[in-house]
Amino acid sequence: MGELSTNLDPEIQEPIVPETRVHRNHPIDNIIGDPYAGVQTRHRTITENTSLYTEILDTGVMETCLHVAFVSQLEPKNVKEALTDNCWIEAMQDELSQFQKLHVWDLVDLPKGFQPIGTRWVFKCKTDDRHVVVKNKARLVVQGFYQQEGLDYTEVYASVARIEPIRLFLAYATYVGFKVYQLDVKSAFLYGKVHEEVYVTQPPGFEDPHNINKVYKLDKALYGLHQAPRAWYETLSKHLLSNGFDRGQIDSILFIRKAGGDILLIQVNIDDIIFGSTNEGMCREFEQVMKSKFEMSNMGELSFFLGLQVSKREDGIYLHQTKYVQDILSKYKMNDSSTYGTPIPVNHGLLHDKDGNDVDSRLYRGMIGSLMYLTTSRPDIMFAVCLCSRFQSQPKESHMIAVKRIFRHLKGKPQLGLWYSKKQSFDFKAYTDSDYGGRNLDRKSTSGGCQFLGDRLVSWQCKKQSTISVSTCEAEYIVAASGCSQILWIQQQLRDYGLKFTGTPLFIDNNATMSITNNPVKHSKTKHIEIRHHFIRDCAEKHLIELVKVHTDDNLADLFTKAFDRSRFEHLVNLIGMFNPE
Repeated sequence: MGELSTNLDPEIQEPIVPETRVHRNHPIDNIIGDPYAGVQTRHRTITENTSLYTEILDTGVMETCLHVAFVSQLEPKNVKEALTDNCWIEAMQDELSQFQKLHVWDLVDLPKGFQPIGTRWVFKCKTDDRHVVVKNKARLVVQGFYQQEGLDYTEVYASVARIEPIRLFLAYATYVGFKVYQLDVKSAFLYGKVHEEVYVTQPPGFEDPHNINKVYKLDKALYGLHQAPRAWYETLSKHLLSNGFDRGQIDSILFIRKAGGDILLIQVNIDDIIFGSTNEGMCREFEQVMKSKFEMSNMGELSFFLGLQVSKREDGIYLHQTKYVQDILSKYKMNDSSTYGTPIPVNHGLLHDKDGNDVDSRLYRGMIGSLMYLTTSRPDIMFAVCLCSRFQSQPKESHMIAVKRIFRHLKGKPQLGLWYSKKQSFDFKAYTDSDYGGRNLDRKSTSGGCQFLGDRLVSWQCKKQSTISVSTCEAEYIVAASGCSQILWIQQQLRDYGLKFTGTPLFIDNNATMSITNNPVKHSKTKHIEIRHHFIRDCAEKHLIELVKVHTDDNLADLFTKAFDRSRFEHLVNLIGMFNPE
């Protein structure tokens, strides 16, 4: 009982004479909270956002808990497993109810001479940018690989969006200063009309027990059909054209409407649509036109499109793929690796190493494919990725080391992206450059080019030339002709915007190329150059382009033709307008 008479630590000696003094001044380390703050009442604590409930809301923990409670976190492997989960049953029922609403099919007897096409369920957990599951999506798809050409389908071509017109669109929107909106058509392919006679089996798990031998005859397209994208585009284009919109002369998925001095631009990529206008009322009108025929599942300002993250700021927009960089670093287990300042060393010495150790070709190709997708917003790795992609047939250990170096460069600057400023001009200019016999194996040269609207980088190229050049002049002349083709395409594209560019400056660093283009007398010494490259002279005579001499150190296309040390590399990256918010 004597040992339990005190709650002090046994090692602390209790004073013999008890102290009755009251301590008024406490050490600052023993005080919890801010000692200079006033008295915190319950109401004041809540209003100043210091409560636990407010903290849960701010951190997103509550939203995560709600999704976990009402949405399945696991994707079923098959329909049998999905039928045991109420969340996935509800998702499949939502899909089938959409079929009934849009009159997609009719239950009929299978005619003689026809073979039904199988169907299957595809299950996907939709996540947000924090990788939190927000929706369970069940999609019934047709096994289109069983289709027979001429019987089940004929024409299948459908236009899809290219990334270059999207960058042009965003650059123009930044310059003019209008907002860019995004909307998503719910179950877009189900609106496409099927002209062929196509029969499919009943959906697994939802067969009619009274008509087990019957099949569905399609009136609308289903996902998985070869002709589904074409049917959807035909339906969408007819609806827009009938409501006063014009189709682009060059880009068939660009739709325009002009009213007075205002313009409305629409870019379509299957079921994802982005649009913007100098008049906010025209955007509202377009929204009503779409809702009059289609069911829209999402509407708001553009934040993500074709793999690009679009971050809007007061003085411009920032295009990047930060989330994708983090995903591929985790996928290939490069999160804990060291970083490099450049994607490839100057003296890389990459060759077809026959004596080197083999590596997993499937893994190598997967890494190259992931990096190629990343070049949508990362021109700084374009040359390195194109160089490493040449060894996909028989990758060796040295090639894998080079690819991993690119990943380590990405780890050092995962947020690097393109910056489109509002305050810049909209002058059109281009750069081209080429090395000479830089490919050690076959001595072919590498062409590089980039195009700007103001200081906004909208397009870039890096490609091995198809022929062997016998001089630096020939190599530079070939890449200048290739750059001229890109200039003409952008000029035609911008005409749909109401902009006419002529005499576009093409900056090159080779005097002989300028002489061949501007002086026809010297063509007698260039007979070995393919005729198709000489069209650049015709473009110069028509004043569509103008060749301008630039010093080699100021040629921005140099970034796409060779490797550099860190100082020169970072200098070129800054000149082409790349931005790092870190």
